[in-house]
Amino acid sequence: MKHFFLILLIFKFAFINAFADVINEVQVKNNNRITKETIITFGGIKLGKDYSEEELNKILLDLYSTNFFSDIKFKIEDNILVVDVQERKIVQRIVLNGIPAQKTKKAIIKNLNIREKSPYVNFLAKQDIKKIENSLNNSGYYFSKVNVSLKNNDNETVDLIYDIELGDKALIKNIIFTGNRYYKDRKLKNIIVSEESKFWKFISNKKYLNPNQIELDLRLLERFYLNKGFYNVKIKNSSAVFNDNHFNLIYNIDAGNIYTIRDTKLVLPDDFDENDFIDVKKILKELKDERYSLNKLNKVVKQIDQISISRLYDFLDASIETKIIEDDKLDITFEVKESEKFYVKRINVIGNNITEERVIRDMLEVDEGDPFNKLLHAKSINNLKAKNIFQEVKSEIKDTPDENLKNIDITVEEKATGEILVGAGIGSEGGTAQFSVAENNFLGKGVKLSTGLRVSKQRIRGNFTVTNPNFNYSDKSLSTDLFVTDTDKMTDSGYKSTNTGFSLGTSFEQYDDFFFSPTFRTTYENLTTSSSASTNLKKQEGTYFTTEVGYSLDLDKRNQRFQTSDGFQSKFTQKIPLISDSDTLLNGYQFDTFHSYNDVTASLGLYLRAVTGLTDDVRLSERVNLPRKRLRGFESGKIGPVDDKDYVGGNYAASLNFQTNLPFLFPSFQSMDFNYFVDAGNVWGVDYSNSVGDSSQIRSSTGVGLEWFSPIGPFTFTLAKPISKVDTDKTQTFQFNIGTTF
Repeated sequence: MKHFFLILLIFKFAFINAFADVINEVQVKNNNRITKETIITFGGIKLGKDYSEEELNKILLDLYSTNFFSDIKFKIEDNILVVDVQERKIVQRIVLNGIPAQKTKKAIIKNLNIREKSPYVNFLAKQDIKKIENSLNNSGYYFSKVNVSLKNNDNETVDLIYDIELGDKALIKNIIFTGNRYYKDRKLKNIIVSEESKFWKFISNKKYLNPNQIELDLRLLERFYLNKGFYNVKIKNSSAVFNDNHFNLIYNIDAGNIYTIRDTKLVLPDDFDENDFIDVKKILKELKDERYSLNKLNKVVKQIDQISISRLYDFLDASIETKIIEDDKLDITFEVKESEKFYVKRINVIGNNITEERVIRDMLEVDEGDPFNKLLHAKSINNLKAKNIFQEVKSEIKDTPDENLKNIDITVEEKATGEILVGAGIGSEGGTAQFSVAENNFLGKGVKLSTGLRVSKQRIRGNFTVTNPNFNYSDKSLSTDLFVTDTDKMTDSGYKSTNTGFSLGTSFEQYDDFFFSPTFRTTYENLTTSSSASTNLKKQEGTYFTTEVGYSLDLDKRNQRFQTSDGFQSKFTQKIPLISDSDTLLNGYQFDTFHSYNDVTASLGLYLRAVTGLTDDVRLSERVNLPRKRLRGFESGKIGPVDDKDYVGGNYAASLNFQTNLPFLFPSFQSMDFNYFVDAGNVWGVDYSNSVGDSSQIRSSTGVGLEWFSPIGPFTFTLAKPISKVDTDKTQTFQFNIGTTF
């Protein structure tokens, strides 16, 4: 392009006098759309100025760079600059033929160089052909063909038409790892994003060849090996070999040796207090004789960032020096130093057409005037992404004339926030159906409105919920819920209950990962019993008005909420009656801890519930049972106290659960997770009668489970065998659940 302008300028100024006169006037010829004033402005022409040949060259270059003109001629006569132009035609429409999906069309057009209502430039149109081809390749259409043509319109505009032949999508038949000496292919296939084409993956787009996806695969593989001790790993390259209408995707791996950390060292500035870095030193000590792990090193860096916040060190940075001592030994030195000091001058929010700017700014951990902190900045971006109202969130730090001040541009791309959900499922105890409508960004304030209906064998529930995740632009969420629940347990537990109520709750983080969530709730319940119910149960018939406050204290240190492999969660809950026809106090506690070694993840869980009637007996609908997942091998709600033939629940419930995955079983099935478990627990305590059967014997079970992330939804399967039980218990060897939304 630069060469084109250079050649052009040589020819254009062959006729211009080397010593140009003063320009007192500008005349424009053959312009239809572009006014003389626009030409003067874009060219930077100033009347009364004596222009050199170099300055005239710049005017010409500036005018060509607008892309408004295909040809420009200059002539100076009697101090008059005559500009003779040939205007480019304007693109009225851009048409993509051959792509049925409107969403795909809009995404492609959005990224083109030429836009509607802009001038047509031939070389930009050719560049856009390549852009379209790349976009189609990223969607798996490797065999597509793109041709461009122009249609002249009566109004001197043109339609830019791209005719596209999509062809078949490029399927990945096999994923092959060369040089892989340490891990099974199945393990590596679970690490990457790309997938082999299998008949059960008819919905997945990951089975198609995608350059962006492959680039991500390479990064994921490298990070995996770096976290397993392979300090010198090289994922050399990847290739796609076409064979029999499919592609074989090949990744070349040179893992190198496994390195262990021989020694660690922390270097601090002389004026720093070493007591502030005790936690860092503790982590470094634990690293000795351990395998090299990039995640573990990043943990140290994160701890240093935390210190910079908590100890008011505004500008800290940590550099890592790694020294190879032997073929398989490393020395690691962390040097903590003061980083470049700058403050945030201005934060610019860009791209929010619907969302209020204040909603976005309140999610930021760094404010204007604050010292810049990379950890808080990263947390700010994650906060915005977690709102689930943006398609994309980007940030850019920009210089200002003052080297100690920076501007931050936060650019968001909003997405459609309305949702309609229709769902259905089938399980071992019957089917479920669900319908809901939601708006996740009401009036651009980040408020979520939702209403829904859920129907199962024993329960029908309808509700309307309003959730403000950032009430009054604070760090607290506020949620209100109107609900009607109809529960029919006549067959199993001898009662039926209809609840209508209202709840109001909030939640906020008091400390790091420690959440406090108070709730106010009021309900009106109508409880009826079966004709065959015992006399004690029939006494509980009637209506009940209840108001209560509840809260939870939740310390969540899990590494991730889904498929957790490390950390723990400790949660205490309590419900306290205020004004009630039947005062009931509920206490609950659960603790789950997770630990991983290589590919095996084991978990241990404790679950406790206790309900106490403060003025009256605990009514049927308030009594406790164990959730199905806490005692597998038994029907839900079918253990514990039995009043004649009715399972009435207890005043107390407890369980202990152990589970570990089995990665070595069926390694070829990447979407399946097999596990082994042992459960133990009991439900006991009857406050309304001494004659009800109530066994103190611990129930226990063992078995195996399967989680399959199928194309139509998650599928869970459990095969369990009770180890200990009592005669009245109802067991359930086989349990499953499958469901989807559409």
